[in-house]
Amino acid sequence: MIVLNLKTYPETIGKSLLFADIASEVVEETGVRIIVCPPSPFLKEAAERFSDIFAQHVDPYPPGAHTGSLPAELLKTIAVKGSLVNHSEKRIGTDNVKKAIGLLHSSALESIACAETPEEAVEIAHLSPLYVAIEPPELIGSGKSVSKTKPEIITATVSKIKDSSNKTGVLCGAGVSTKEDVKKALELGTDGVLLASAFVKAGDPKAFLRELASVF
Repeated sequence: MIVLNLKTYPETIGKSLLFADIASEVVEETGVRIIVCPPSPFLKEAAERFSDIFAQHVDPYPPGAHTGSLPAELLKTIAVKGSLVNHSEKRIGTDNVKKAIGLLHSSALESIACAETPEEAVEIAHLSPLYVAIEPPELIGSGKSVSKTKPEIITATVSKIKDSSNKTGVLCGAGVSTKEDVKKALELGTDGVLLASAFVKAGDPKAFLRELASVF
């Protein structure tokens, strides 16, 4: 699986819907599951064009007097399929991770929770998100993939989660930039990758995404 976090790069602001269309086309060609996480203002329209749209963040609150919040129930109404939780750029703390995952699941939505260390990944895996994405923060956006730079972090995470007999899958994030990074991540036992800038800033995003998908 490939998860594309579009963040809020200038390219994203102008091309979020195009990126969703590109993902849809590559899924049709390859059969690989690809999730696209656009900024909140584009969620509804993106979900009308592509079936695997996730939010970049969900708040750990039910509907109510929470000005500026994005509750899971709201995502459900616009046909968004799930959300990232606890990304390193949007950390919410252990208690709120538990609440956010619970609210997503109660709305029949999927969750991909991010962790900075193997220990945190195991703790979050006990909450049964669909996937845990291991992302050492110092490598995010660096162009240096954790799968190559710190492979021991990946193997430790995969080992600990599998040893816990948990059904949560593991994704490799932080610095994933090439086909070789994806191949290495899969060799280390992960189920896929989470990336952002390498796709958003690619000269030919479709060709780049097609190349990553060819590894699966």
